[in-house]
Amino acid sequence: MAREVVELRVHGVSGASAEELLDHPVVSRVAGDTNAGFYRPRPGFGISDRPGELKVEAYRWGALTAGAAVRTLSLLFLLPFMLVNLAPWARPATGGSGGLIGPLCRLLAATLTAAFVLSIVGVTVDIIGWQCVPYRPCIQGRGYLAWLAKLPLGPRLALLALVPIGALRLLWWLGERSARAFEAFPASRGQDRTSGGEDRIDLPGFWNDALVVRRLRAIHLAIGLGTLATMLLGAQLYIHPTPVAYVIYVLAWLLLAAGAVLLCLPARFPAEVPGRGPVDLRGIRTLRLAAVGLAVLAVLYTAVPLEREPPRGQLPNYEAAVALLVAIQAGLLIALVVTTMHQRRRSRDIGSSRMSGLATPVLAMASIAAASGFAAALVYRVADFLDRGDIPNPVRPNQPGAPPLEPPVTYRWAALAGLAAILIVAATVLWRSLATRRRRRRRADEIVRRDFPDPPPEAMARWTAVRDVVARSALAEQLGPVFITFLVLSLLGVTMAALDLLGIGPSQFNEELARKDGNLSNELALLTDIGIYVIGLIALGILVVGLLSYRSEGTRRTVAVIWDLGTFWPRTVHPFAPPCYAERAVPELAKRTIALSRKGGVILSGHSHGSVIVTATVLQLPPEVLPRVALLTHGSPLHRIYARLCPAFLGDWVLHETGDRIGWRWVNLWRDTDPIGGPLFSAHWPGQHPRVSGPAGTVDRRLRDPQAVTVPPDDTVPPSIDQHWPYHTDPAYEAAVRELAGRLADRTAPESPPRTRR
Repeated sequence: MAREVVELRVHGVSGASAEELLDHPVVSRVAGDTNAGFYRPRPGFGISDRPGELKVEAYRWGALTAGAAVRTLSLLFLLPFMLVNLAPWARPATGGSGGLIGPLCRLLAATLTAAFVLSIVGVTVDIIGWQCVPYRPCIQGRGYLAWLAKLPLGPRLALLALVPIGALRLLWWLGERSARAFEAFPASRGQDRTSGGEDRIDLPGFWNDALVVRRLRAIHLAIGLGTLATMLLGAQLYIHPTPVAYVIYVLAWLLLAAGAVLLCLPARFPAEVPGRGPVDLRGIRTLRLAAVGLAVLAVLYTAVPLEREPPRGQLPNYEAAVALLVAIQAGLLIALVVTTMHQRRRSRDIGSSRMSGLATPVLAMASIAAASGFAAALVYRVADFLDRGDIPNPVRPNQPGAPPLEPPVTYRWAALAGLAAILIVAATVLWRSLATRRRRRRRADEIVRRDFPDPPPEAMARWTAVRDVVARSALAEQLGPVFITFLVLSLLGVTMAALDLLGIGPSQFNEELARKDGNLSNELALLTDIGIYVIGLIALGILVVGLLSYRSEGTRRTVAVIWDLGTFWPRTVHPFAPPCYAERAVPELAKRTIALSRKGGVILSGHSHGSVIVTATVLQLPPEVLPRVALLTHGSPLHRIYARLCPAFLGDWVLHETGDRIGWRWVNLWRDTDPIGGPLFSAHWPGQHPRVSGPAGTVDRRLRDPQAVTVPPDDTVPPSIDQHWPYHTDPAYEAAVRELAGRLADRTAPESPPRTRR
């Protein structure tokens, strides 16, 4: 080779070490930092049989996604925000701007922030400050609460209102904490989206949303503080209405309305306008100052001890606020389903879209379900602890000496709907697994018989084990009905809870049951209790998983997979979602590729999720660099997951365009035993015809796994079943690297990338 060729390896989720990536015992960092860096084998250590012109380098970005403790806590607190942020990225590919899907998802995200604040208000201001502290049996023997009884009602509620404010600040910190490392590449002038149309992953500035996050953060701060102000002033108007209270109350609702209007505007906007400087920054500061000022005003007014001690019961308007929020969420979800179905009919990739093109509402519904479940578990667990008895329930008499705590009935039905959804979805998973087992095994038989015909009797056990691994690896494609079942059940549950506002919801149904059939009503209450415990156990399970991830490599990888997949896309919907690590990884990898291409060719080698990162990097490279770049993907979920889940941004048409840009210098390695990776353009199962012809049909290279089912003469055990990892130790991998290096060396003149496919 006349010029140097660098194989640049990029790992997948859960972060392999640089030593594992390079298969070398001693490495040194040549660029980057401890969060994300480029590594090469240290000269003079170890051996290499590669020619001098073929170098190897690794990009390790795993530290960008934080440690196990941060991942676990963020999954517990930020899971709903992360799910709703994924929703718009899963919309159907229509060639348009996405229509109403973006505004609907942003409005749903705002309801999650309001729900978070309402749940904290329910625990502190309602359960503790309004219901528990005035009732002496509740604070008896509890010195940590007894001191609150010495305060008048107003100062007590104002003091407890600082807790939701602190919780909002915690969310702000969790979302902003690692932005300095994750989103470390600020946009250059003109690098934010300035044109209309559907967001394209190849546009300059796609991976820079700093201004978008700042704007959304100010809006969500206004939503959260406005929600708190309406609760505080609603209670004051119930006890001691004054003109000042009415004015502040109206201002709080106007703040909420302003936030909703701003969320309906495009999420992305130009970074600068000539002669005017940064767009919207003054508006962001004004909105933030207005929200903070209104919250301070509401807390100060509440702190004035003018009112008498109120009658016992729930915080005025709190239960109505929860029910109203659920009704708004139900309306937005129905609108999102209708909009997605309409766009689904115009989609170019509907034939390969996972979840029948309904991934957007499924993810949005999952975020609502998680938020409602956590809120219900939090409020009821605190009430259960404070009432010294059973979980509060309208049909169950309070025990003697127990305070009459009354959490919102909407949370009860959220718990009941969550329990029903969990049980039915689990049953659907089991049904799909059993119903498709015979077909999956039959296809796996064909694969294994082709690879290992006529195995000796002593190898039949290993042969059967390989067949079972192949059959299990195909289970993910069979779970589409599970997600649709979850969507339908959850949507029905949210809609039924919302009917409480019309007086025909589950609360009225339960009261009617209590009058006509007390036994049935008690059984329903028991199911609600079980739902509360199940949701609480799920939250506890997340914490346990986090603790186990320190000791178990498998558990740590599972947590890392969820986190890494959930934080890949930019935060254009919810600013409190975990930061997007790709906003640093993709620009940094592109910059390094451009620098290396000046010395020769670059082979971008991506394993698993790393193949998604290198593909996104190729789409960000300038045209003059592309003739010196080749692509090697292995264990890649590009088609199996991303093209189906996110067809508007990584659909099959994007994969074809990527191949066109690099002149189809692309090799994809895959195994039938791999439960995550697969072919990109050819058929997965034997007997199926390739989906494409021409250069795209030459990309996929199937690897036999394992190499044999019998024990080699020089070994004592049969070859391992590698499944998803590793690929780079397979001889076919080295052959693919040398082939691509040769094709890069044969390039004598740069070629222009073809025109964009639309």
